[in-house]
Amino acid sequence: MQQFQYTIRDDLGIHARPAGLLVRLAMQYRCELHLAKNDTQASLKKIFTVMGLNVKCGDTVTIVASGDDEQQAITALHAFFCQHL
Repeated sequence: MQQFQYTIRDDLGIHARPAGLLVRLAMQYRCELHLAKNDTQASLKKIFTVMGLNVKCGDTVTIVASGDDEQQAITALHAFFCQHL
């Protein structure tokens, strides 16, 4: 299992456009991918669960990958968060 924490810097938080891109990226990997905010987790492969977390600017989230290609997924997701959120 690999994970990292990230504090959202985008003024709009995780809104529809980056959420769609995030899910599209997550779907490229076989491992299980989750986004956690406080005590709530959401699958990164389902846009409605990602949007349902209601992540705002300043919130700290944890991204967790577990499975065959977890290291590649974590690397790509960390780069995505740094670039887009």
